[in-house]
Amino acid sequence: MTGLAGVLAGHKAPGVYRWHAAFGVSDVQHTVEHAGWRFVGLDGWKAQSKAEFLEAIGDAFGFPDYYGKNFDALLDCLRDVGSYPEDPDHASGTVLLWDGWGTFAREDEQGFNVALSVLSQRVDENEAGRFTVLLRGDGPALDDVPSID
Repeated sequence: MTGLAGVLAGHKAPGVYRWHAAFGVSDVQHTVEHAGWRFVGLDGWKAQSKAEFLEAIGDAFGFPDYYGKNFDALLDCLRDVGSYPEDPDHASGTVLLWDGWGTFAREDEQGFNVALSVLSQRVDENEAGRFTVLLRGDGPALDDVPSID
């Protein structure tokens, strides 16, 4: 987990990264939480459309009932990550592990690009807390997304 370890230790900037590691989700969660970060796992294999993605990410984060399931609402709720009851007050940041992202990217390229833009915007807003997205699994080429490996 070398690249991820660098992010967790503050040696590598939070960001949106491709990740090719085959560690089990529970192992990744343990590593992230042991470092004092919040872990959120998103099963992208079940989210092939914009609506399915917005539903799945809301469920993964435990967004409140007022979450509007659109991209503006997603960004608003992501800015509040850290203020929900299940978030530890001491969390150093949040790691979103998005397994199977390629399914959405292939089925709805435009929707995926907007989702990626929203997640990237949240990464850039450090005042809301550090935020890293790991896109794990196969998918189309993403020239603007570096590998963390």
